[in-house]
Amino acid sequence: QPPLIVGGRYALGGKDMLPAHVVAVFDNLKRPLPQDSFTVGIIDDVTHTSLPISTASINTSKAGTTACKFWGLGSDGTVGANKSAIKIIGDHTSLYAQAYFSYDSKKSGGITVSHLRFGQSPITSPYLIHHADFIACSQQSYVEKYDLLVGLKPGGTFLLNCAWTAEELDVKLPNAMKRYLAQHAIRFYTLNAVEIAQRLGLGGRFNMIMQAAFFKLAAIIAPETAADYLKAAVVKSYGSKGQNVVDMNSAAIDEGMQALAEVTIPAVWATLPEVEEKAVRALPDFIRHILEPMNRQEGDSLPVSAFIGMEDGTFPLGTAAYEKRGIAIQVPEWQPEGCTQCNQCAFICPHAAIRPALLSQEERSNAPTALLSKVAQGAKAYEYHLAVSPLDCSGCGNCVDICPSRGKALAMQPLDSQRHQVPLWEHVLSLAPKGNPFNKISVKGSQFETPLLEFSGACAGCGETPYAKLLTQLFGDRMLVANATGCSSIWGASAPSIPYTTNHKGQGPAWANSLFEDNAEFGLGMLLGSRAIRDQLAKDVHAALALPITPALNTALSNWLELKDRGEGSRERADAVIDMLAEERGNDPLLTHIYQNRDYLTKPSQWVFGGDGWAYDIGYGGLDHVLASGEDINVLVFDTEVYSNTGGQSSKSTPVAAIAKFAAEGKRTRKKDLGMMAMSYGNVYVAQIAMGADKTQTLRAMAEAEAWPGPSLIIAYAACINHGLKAGMGCSQRETQRAVDAGYWHLYRFDPQRVDKGKNPFSLDSDEPEESFQDFLMGEVRYASLKRQHPAIANSLFEQTERDAKERYERYRRLAGG
Repeated sequence: QPPLIVGGRYALGGKDMLPAHVVAVFDNLKRPLPQDSFTVGIIDDVTHTSLPISTASINTSKAGTTACKFWGLGSDGTVGANKSAIKIIGDHTSLYAQAYFSYDSKKSGGITVSHLRFGQSPITSPYLIHHADFIACSQQSYVEKYDLLVGLKPGGTFLLNCAWTAEELDVKLPNAMKRYLAQHAIRFYTLNAVEIAQRLGLGGRFNMIMQAAFFKLAAIIAPETAADYLKAAVVKSYGSKGQNVVDMNSAAIDEGMQALAEVTIPAVWATLPEVEEKAVRALPDFIRHILEPMNRQEGDSLPVSAFIGMEDGTFPLGTAAYEKRGIAIQVPEWQPEGCTQCNQCAFICPHAAIRPALLSQEERSNAPTALLSKVAQGAKAYEYHLAVSPLDCSGCGNCVDICPSRGKALAMQPLDSQRHQVPLWEHVLSLAPKGNPFNKISVKGSQFETPLLEFSGACAGCGETPYAKLLTQLFGDRMLVANATGCSSIWGASAPSIPYTTNHKGQGPAWANSLFEDNAEFGLGMLLGSRAIRDQLAKDVHAALALPITPALNTALSNWLELKDRGEGSRERADAVIDMLAEERGNDPLLTHIYQNRDYLTKPSQWVFGGDGWAYDIGYGGLDHVLASGEDINVLVFDTEVYSNTGGQSSKSTPVAAIAKFAAEGKRTRKKDLGMMAMSYGNVYVAQIAMGADKTQTLRAMAEAEAWPGPSLIIAYAACINHGLKAGMGCSQRETQRAVDAGYWHLYRFDPQRVDKGKNPFSLDSDEPEESFQDFLMGEVRYASLKRQHPAIANSLFEQTERDAKERYERYRRLAGG
């Protein structure tokens, strides 16, 4: 009798292999005819390979094992605090310990769930927790969004960070949650960690407060001893940020131990009825059947059939607009009386959550009475309104910081006080599109163009997204983007939501990500592919001119053929041809063929995005090859001077003295001058920009780079959380201004077109530095911590950094003829 061999696959899509799956495999083997080539973990309702999984609860944890889950918000410190907690338990008790961390790929503001197990016996559960003894939640808004208590054992403990009183809890908590708490005899505690953190100056970082409360409730270690261990962990984690940060977190630990309030659960909660779901507006199938379940942490329940039609990996654009995460503690409120309508706030907003709008007199009359407006300066036929989306704002505060009005035309207010802005925002988005009455290559005019990058998962105050957003406002309806793996690929396309979106005509950027190291080549391939199609299209158009077509179509096709490779006006020329072809395409198969390929009548604006880790280091060989090709391709480098996405490792862009991973005692080699290397080819447009320092120069560089019919390289200085700005990321744009004023970063443009006009191609756009270079360095933890940790070498490295910067400036000044 030959042996029976049965095979299958598990962990598809990164799913856990659970005890129930193992049982299903053995149940399959017991059958007279076991299913071969089976799967477990997925619900395959298309090819029907998945085995049936028992719904019976299976808990294989050994007696005495405690399982804890912590729900948090990306960047609130929950994950880091839980790493400290599990180390304390493992190092200072006789217990075995295990930790898993589950979080989405948003840079901040996404959901995180920490899974901690500890007990007297070895822990052999290689999967996330499904049966918990303790659950904590750091965000009160989660009670409406997620099934927080699923799997919490009878008699377990639930800790909720919220500002609600006992009476408010009765109103705010969903009936399903209250019923679970009562029916399962859950011990329920609350504390207002947000109030404590803000009072102590910690802002939204209340992680240590929650951890202190956990240790008091868990009673694994005496509370006083646990507090000492937590404070030691604070010194280790935050010591480089200064004694003040250490002191604030230590005070937070003490308050967290004392601020707990136990909630008496009313007996009536056990019999509360189900509440009918509120009627919701019609949603696209993708949103209802994929995005919303995934955002509710129910993605593992999606069947294979949900993805029919998406086999090639294509995701629809504009889906981030449906998330409405509401992650900000405070959001801006427009105060029109002081507003100069400069639009700088919208220009620098990292998440496109604040936008100017122009209303006709009729629209103003029909608008909600709460919608404030004033006569539009420079376009008096319209009313001007500054719209804010409080549920999409990340609360960074850069808009308020950058506002030039003496009394400030924006003020940060608590999120709950600004929810009335939600319908006003939706009303503004519903207004009829209008032609831009201003020059779009201007700070003010650019912001009346619809941003086609909105509500990304980037960090609050991100220095990268404003550049990409601005490009989409200038060229987004015809952009093709190849994006290197890194921060920009994560905030640019993190399943299930996509922040790149379309305009009212359905036109927007086409975005793709290949790898880290081959992105320049990938972008070049996109360019050559679209060009091959357009070259064939040009031959077809030339042949069509010999057909008996109307004079108007003949003129439009001739005009298109003559100017097909010019970006400016390309959309309008293409639209003119398309409109006429729609009427005449039935007269000849060739016209039908041209019409079918109408998307390529518009000249694509080909861009390659990536960070300095890609451009300066790992992808440099490919980048150099593409810049040397002479092809009409544009490269935008988000220069944060570290590998931002992987935790802040040093790159060849990192200057001398900066502390980064792999340069713990300060980097010893000077920053690579990528721009100078590219300029050596002579036919590459090169610009170095910093939005917060000179918005007009940023706009000019982008417009000139796109117009240049050869390779272009824009190097954009981007403030980053890895820099450790002492002023906070709410001042990230101002920090770029300080970088230029101090001579740390220089602005220039190298435009080969100027040579044909007999002019110097190099233009130095930043003035001679006037501010203190050393003061700028001390304003960022990546430099200031070197002085605290390695005082013997810090000053000499700082001096070397300043010498390097001055040498670069003098080199640029000589190039400019100065």
